[in-house]
Amino acid sequence: MKLYKNISKFINFIINKNFKDMKRFFLSFAIAMATVLSANAETALVAQKPGDNMYIGIGGGVAAPLRMKNIFPLNPTATFFVGKQFTPVWGAEIEGTVWFGSNQYNPDTKSSYRFNEYNGSYKTFVRGHYLGINATLNFSNLFAGYKGTPRVFEVGAVLGAGWIHTYAPGKAFKYGNKFAVKTGLDFFFNLGEAKAHTIRLQPAVDWNTNWEGENGASKFPLRSKFAQLHLTVAYIYHFGTSNGTHYFKMYDDSALRAEIARLNDELAKKPKEVVVEKVVEKVVEKPVATAVAATTVVTFAQGSSALTAEAKADLDKVKGNVEIVATASPEGNSAYNKKLSQKRADAVAEYLKSKGVTVNTAVGQGVTGSASNRIAIISAK
Repeated sequence: MKLYKNISKFINFIINKNFKDMKRFFLSFAIAMATVLSANAETALVAQKPGDNMYIGIGGGVAAPLRMKNIFPLNPTATFFVGKQFTPVWGAEIEGTVWFGSNQYNPDTKSSYRFNEYNGSYKTFVRGHYLGINATLNFSNLFAGYKGTPRVFEVGAVLGAGWIHTYAPGKAFKYGNKFAVKTGLDFFFNLGEAKAHTIRLQPAVDWNTNWEGENGASKFPLRSKFAQLHLTVAYIYHFGTSNGTHYFKMYDDSALRAEIARLNDELAKKPKEVVVEKVVEKVVEKPVATAVAATTVVTFAQGSSALTAEAKADLDKVKGNVEIVATASPEGNSAYNKKLSQKRADAVAEYLKSKGVTVNTAVGQGVTGSASNRIAIISAK
């Protein structure tokens, strides 16, 4: 019954006092994240599955009032978090932190006096907790670029929002629930050859609200006298990803682009050669069977066998008997790439047949090297 009453009080507390403040914060947060994303579009990354680039962490540290007027005794803390990197620059995590001391805020304000008068009557070993959602930003990758593997040392930032609850008894309950904003810096030390292990040093501030005004009325203050400074050291393990690493993998498509450009240049020259050959046919009785193969190259989107409008326009120019060879890029396993390349060959064959072209062979060869990814080559004779 007591637990039910406390939950009811907390829900009313959130609805009546914090709803507008929370909307204001999350709107500002969404605008900030949109700015970061638009300024940092990631390119040339190997495709990821939804469960890739997940991590888990555990750590501990100490906390004290931000103004440092009453530092001791320090509050020991313990933290646990699980998160995901959406790109090498930004990610998100769910954090839970508990503290074990009673040194909450500076005892020189009326608001903290109302709360601290109950410090001597705690009945729980854990004195309070923070539960929130944090956004993470990697400054090293944002400003210096992502090179394909994590650096040994990286710097980042964290911005979050959540709920702080202090296990104060009796009437102090209404002062023990607060909407909080978290800001901090991250210093990462990525260890091991596979970079699967990270030591995270994080100085951060929890900005507690709902203390300003008469009778605890909220004005959404982010003031240092109601803030806690935390210093946390944590161990992070990065789970393995579908690309065989513990992090984002890049690929270089410059060779593919160069090969396509070369093939298109050759294709542009073929009509002239064919015209010369036909003129010779009028003089000579009949040419020996030394047909010149006309080559057409079409490309596919990553992981797709669908023909683009541009590919269909190129295929509309193909005449005669043809042989088709299709390939795939190196993402995924060999069996999948073989199946995908065959689908691409079949898609080209079916389209050409619908245009009256005779298809001799249509073969999917899987991955045939870095210069022939995601293409189909049609040789007409």
